[in-house]
Amino acid sequence: MKRNSILRGNKVFHQFLKYNLFCLSLFCLVFSANAQERFADAVGPVTVREVTAISPLVVPYITWGGESALFHANGGLTTQTGTIMEKQGLNLKLVPGDNFQQQVRDYLSGKSPILRGTFRMIAQASEVVGRDPRTKPVVFGQLTWSAGDHFVGRKNIRKISDLSGKKIAIQKGGPHVGMLYDMLKTARLSKANVQIVWVDELTGANGPAEKFRNDDSIAGCFVITPDMIGLTGGPDNTGTGAEGTVIGAHVVVSTATLSRSIADVYACRKDFYDTYKPLIERFFAGYLKGAEEVVALKKVYERSGSTQYNKLLTMMQNIYGKDVLPTLEEDAHGLIADCTFVGQPGNIAFFNDPTNTITGFEGFNKAGLDMAVNWGFAKQRYALLPSDMNFNSNTFKNLLATTVAAPTQLKQTRFKKETVRAEIESFNEDAVLDEKTLISFTIQFGANEDTFSGTQYSSEFDRVVELASKYGNAAIAIKGHSDPSRTLSVLVRTGLSKGILKRTGTRGNYRYFMSGKPFSLEDTGELIRLIERKTFDDGTDVESPYQVMRAALKLSEQRGEAVKQSIIDYARRKNARIDADQIVPVGVGIKEPIIPKPTSPAEAAENRRVEFALIKVSAEAVAASDFDF
Repeated sequence: MKRNSILRGNKVFHQFLKYNLFCLSLFCLVFSANAQERFADAVGPVTVREVTAISPLVVPYITWGGESALFHANGGLTTQTGTIMEKQGLNLKLVPGDNFQQQVRDYLSGKSPILRGTFRMIAQASEVVGRDPRTKPVVFGQLTWSAGDHFVGRKNIRKISDLSGKKIAIQKGGPHVGMLYDMLKTARLSKANVQIVWVDELTGANGPAEKFRNDDSIAGCFVITPDMIGLTGGPDNTGTGAEGTVIGAHVVVSTATLSRSIADVYACRKDFYDTYKPLIERFFAGYLKGAEEVVALKKVYERSGSTQYNKLLTMMQNIYGKDVLPTLEEDAHGLIADCTFVGQPGNIAFFNDPTNTITGFEGFNKAGLDMAVNWGFAKQRYALLPSDMNFNSNTFKNLLATTVAAPTQLKQTRFKKETVRAEIESFNEDAVLDEKTLISFTIQFGANEDTFSGTQYSSEFDRVVELASKYGNAAIAIKGHSDPSRTLSVLVRTGLSKGILKRTGTRGNYRYFMSGKPFSLEDTGELIRLIERKTFDDGTDVESPYQVMRAALKLSEQRGEAVKQSIIDYARRKNARIDADQIVPVGVGIKEPIIPKPTSPAEAAENRRVEFALIKVSAEAVAASDFDF
């Protein structure tokens, strides 16, 4: 995904419009502090009628960069001669669809057979569109993954788990609801564990950012890029109070990291899909061809300029209006640059890859319905249907330049192994690893344990696989920890024998002194500093504190590697998709004990652990590709 610092400051329109206009219909939903109206009540009564017009075929569009492929393929709002869609034998009429409630009404009443939205938005409407067999939604194509949305927290919100018991400001019913759902699931929290403050708008005076700015009791808010910059000063900055920023405000989670949370899709009425499947197939193949050409034109434009790409930007500006996209370079191009197309390979991954159990269709379907019912958008579960579209039919293969024949051909390694490892190790060395950590959890192990059973640790391993899937641009650090008891024992013995340490008192109540000053065995940082300087080691000892500490570090590294291999083997046995380079073992040794000076075997066991940490890494650590799947 491209994260261009120049474009970040110019997303006022394109980030605002992707969701604010798209969710305009949901603006009028009436929510209480902790409940929301059913989607059915918001839509109101609609009589289901058949779709009678197929030429022109009415297709809704929203304000988002993914629509650039549709506009390019169609030549505008109506199908132009010589365009991709015309060559596909189609006649399309593109209509605004940002009012999603109206989209649903038009869908039910037969004005258009197609819904255009995010997967979770369609899931919120699942009860309304799924009750009648004729209008059950068949999800037939993924367009893009969404980026550029953020959860901003105050100074005391460093990890996702810190949200427990806190107030969170969020727009009513918008796509950020799905992002919040994913974040709470990450931290093993429920909606009941947070206090949701619903606001009417995505941005502006009635948006989450202003609520956060004016109410100190609100710990965090979900915002688009311009509001994020206004609160924090930038994605990697912390608000200082200057230039309108909020002191201590910072980005906790972004969809640049939580990159598999918001999927843009098309869905079609089942009665229409069953009757006109070849037409729908040609339509989506045309869209994917448009995406290929837009990606290619964008590359040329960014390298040396492109007249054809400029024409596309002008078309988008004319369609959305200059009030929406006032400039071509910053706003129209920025709208596309912030969008991640998935292409034909992404659709193979989404619909056909049996290993993509979490961020593929089945995973999104389950999570979307769980959210719809558990959070009150629907009373009953009405599943969205996957299409049986063959993305390797001649309709696709003869048209597209970038295709894969089967899920086994999908690129599995997205991370630059050495870059990810170098970043995490530098974080650890600079003591900033915790600042980059979104969530962490641990497993304990025995004193001599060097194998980690997938049966024994299945719950933890499942969680790692889920995190790696949802947080597609984050890394999983496996931090191996060792107990310091042996190091402390050797340090005391050698220190006393060399006269470096003095001891008073009785067993269980010893006090230590060094150079006439009190010396604490619980000050781990100071102990490590002295040991690394070989303060207690004159080279004559068979066993020194330095040797023992280094051995503990090596053991922690070996355990981290063993756990990584166990997770990879576990995922493969379950036929679950995982990128091995996304998981990085880190040896911590005795550096971070839970109990610095254990006094019993039970306390020592607390220190012997492996900690899993979800870590934010730079965009440079992720391999660039035309299509993100």
